[in-house]
Amino acid sequence: MKKFFRGFVFAFNGIKYTFKTQLNFRVHCFVAVVLLGLCFYLELSIAEWLWIIAAMAVVLMAELANTAIETLVDLISPEYNIKAGLIKDIAAALVLIAAVMAFTIGILILLPKIIHAS
Repeated sequence: MKKFFRGFVFAFNGIKYTFKTQLNFRVHCFVAVVLLGLCFYLELSIAEWLWIIAAMAVVLMAELANTAIETLVDLISPEYNIKAGLIKDIAAALVLIAAVMAFTIGILILLPKIIHAS
C-alpha cells in the first residue's frame, strides 16, 4: 500500500515540475480555472460538464506528455540534432491539436449559452 501512495507523490512531483517550468502549462491551468467559473455561472448540464472537463484534461495531459518528451530529448541529445528538434515539434503538435479540440468543444458548448445569457 505504501508503494501505491508513493506513486501519487511521484505524480504530483511531475505536475509541480511542469507547473514551475512550463509557461504554457500555467496558462492552461489559469484558463481551466477561469473556464470552470464560467461553467458554474452558465449552469451547464451534466453532459456539457463532462465534455468540458474531458477537454481540459486532454490539454493538461498533452502538456505533461510534451514536457516529458522534451525533457527526455534534452537528456538524450543535449546538443542540437535535427531529429531531436523534430521530436520536440511533434510533441508540440500534440498539444496544439488537443488545444484546438478543446477550444472547439468550448465554443460549441459555451458560445450559445453566452449569447443566450446576453
